Amino acid sequence: MAFKLVIFDCDGVLVDSEKLGNNVLAEMLTIYGHQISGDESEGRFRGMKLAQCLEILEFETGIALPESFETDLRQRMSSVFQAQLRPVDGALRLVESLRVPFCVASSGPRRKIEENLQTTDLYPHFAGKIFSAYEFNSWKPDPGLFLSAARHFEVAPRDCIVIEDSFVGVSAAIAANMTVLALSAAADDKSVAAANEVFASLDEIHKFFVSQDLSHE
Repeated sequence: MAFKLVIFDCDGVLVDSEKLGNNVLAEMLTIYGHQISGDESEGRFRGMKLAQCLEILEFETGIALPESFETDLRQRMSSVFQAQLRPVDGALRLVESLRVPFCVASSGPRRKIEENLQTTDLYPHFAGKIFSAYEFNSWKPDPGLFLSAARHFEVAPRDCIVIEDSFVGVSAAIAANMTVLALSAAADDKSVAAANEVFASLDEIHKFFVSQDLSHE
């Protein structure tokens, strides 16, 4: 199959933000009586729309969060990311090696995506090629965000490869009729088991792309 577009998720695929972000979320939730660890938050809510995560927690606990919570949380996350965020190992090498068009499609707001890519020196490769769920009103597992990216590049869904690390992301790519490669360090990660292929690292994905003539060494 001749793939013509690579679509990257951002958090957990390009930037190593999942643990950092979920630790901040857990810390701030604890202030308001929600007892959850960063690991539990990451396991339950990876890749999901933040507002939906907060709605679930409020429903389960009966503890209401202040209206400013999401804004305050994003400000705190932004500070932590600027100080500590790193690219996922192999991200820059993979992006620089690609022979086909590529973009990023994330459930996060554009400002967050841009800041995180800038902090990790990946932004120059994705400038003008960022697709945010907030701008298309489509959050994974809905396929709309991926389909919008494909339409922008005038590429049929069947000719797209998506790189994801979450259940909702993998589900969205499958619903879009795209080939999905999952990034997971855990061999028994059932959340990404439905992907076409599962890889332990971006270096492994790079080797796969070389074999498909999508990347150069």
